[in-house]
Amino acid sequence: MDIIYLHGLKVDCVIGCWEWEQRIVQSLVIDLDMGYATHKAAETDSLQDTLSYKDVAKRVTGFVAESRFNLLEKLAEEIARIILDEFPATWCRVKLNKFGAVTGARDVGIIVERSSKA
Repeated sequence: MDIIYLHGLKVDCVIGCWEWEQRIVQSLVIDLDMGYATHKAAETDSLQDTLSYKDVAKRVTGFVAESRFNLLEKLAEEIARIILDEFPATWCRVKLNKFGAVTGARDVGIIVERSSKA
């Protein structure tokens, strides 16, 4: 399986289960890995034959910036659903990093992997 990836996507959003977190904007860093057979794009050298990471970035950034979730788990699941439902990926790994969420830890977060049902 080929993987198209988009790492280090920084998005500001409202996320957290504590009341004070729902009043502030926090930064998340998102890493996306997406399974997609790239052989046709390699043959044609055409953007039309690949999964556009620019389009994925625009869609995910917009969604996350407008979202309001308590848990990273819910947000990660929704991002995975977007990738699999709206783009031609057959598999995805979504990593959300909430830097500074735990005192003394460099970073914390979640990684989910999902496959299309097809």
